[in-house]
Amino acid sequence: MTQFEPLSHGITLIDTGFQRPGFDASYLIVENGRAAFVDSGPNQAVPRLLAALSAQGLAADAVDWLILTHVHLDHAGGAGRLMRQLPRARLAVHARGARHMVDPSQMMAAVRAVYGDEAVQRDYGELVPVHPGRVTVVEDGATLELAGRRLRFVDTPGHARHHHCIWDEASEGIFSGDTLGVAYPELRGECGHFGIPSTSPSQFDPEALHRSIGRLLALGPRVAYLSHFGAITRVAEHADMVLRQADRMVQIARSLPNGAGRGSRLRQSLASLYLRELGTAGVNLPRARAAELLANDLELNAQGLEAWLASQR
Repeated sequence: MTQFEPLSHGITLIDTGFQRPGFDASYLIVENGRAAFVDSGPNQAVPRLLAALSAQGLAADAVDWLILTHVHLDHAGGAGRLMRQLPRARLAVHARGARHMVDPSQMMAAVRAVYGDEAVQRDYGELVPVHPGRVTVVEDGATLELAGRRLRFVDTPGHARHHHCIWDEASEGIFSGDTLGVAYPELRGECGHFGIPSTSPSQFDPEALHRSIGRLLALGPRVAYLSHFGAITRVAEHADMVLRQADRMVQIARSLPNGAGRGSRLRQSLASLYLRELGTAGVNLPRARAAELLANDLELNAQGLEAWLASQR
C-alpha cells in the first residue's frame, strides 16, 4: 500500500513504515481545516505524518492535537520529535503515560532491558521529551473538540494500564490502539480478517481486557481503526475472535508447568493455536508465511503471558 490512504469522515490512514508495510498505523483526522494525529509511530515515521498532512493542503500549524492511545514506542516513540514540528499542537495522553513523554529516560531504560541497545537504536532511536506545558492529561470520559468534532476518551486497560481508546462521534468509530488486538492485511480469509490479541509485556490483564472491550462494544461502533492495522467494520465479530483467543492463550499459559523449557512450550502452543485459528478463518496462506507474519506477535505475547503469570504468583 501507499504511505497514506484517505478513508471516510476526514480520516487518513498513515503507514508508519515500522517493521514492514501494513504493520503499524497512525491516523490523521481533519475537520474544517483543523487537524489531529492519533499516535505518532516511532521517530522514523514523523516525515510520513507530515507528508500526509501536506497532502491535505494543511500546514503544521493546522494541527491542534497529537493524541496517544498509549506510550508504547511503536505508538508514541516519535511524539516528541513530531511535537517539535507542530507549533500549535498539544499532546493528549493518559495520566499514567504523561510522565514518560515529559521524561522518557525510565521508559527507554525498560525498553533497552527487553530488546537490547542495538535493537532499540535501530528501531526507535532516542526519544525526544515533550515540554510539560504542552501536555494535556486526559481521564476516562474526557472529551476534546477538533473544530467542533467531539473525541471522547475511554479508559481501556488490559493491554496496558496507561491505555485509552478514542470514540469519534462523526464516524461512529473507535481508534483502538492495541485494545482490539491486531489484524494484518495479509491475513484476510474467506470469513474476513484474522485478528489476535496483543498480550505484550508487561501489563497484560485478561479480566481488564474483557471489561475494556465490553465498554467499546457498548458504544455500538460502526468501524474500528486498528493500529495494527487499518479500518475494520465487523467490529463485534473481531472482538469476539480476539477475546476467544485471549481466553485460550491464558488457559494454555496456566496449564504449562514451571521449569526448564516452559517458555519454549508456551511459544509452540501459541503458534499451533494461531495456525489452527487461521485455518478456521479461511486464511489461505502457506504456514511458513503465516508464521513469519505472526512471529513478532507470538514472541511478545508469550513474554506478556509469562509476565502476567509471574504477577499472579
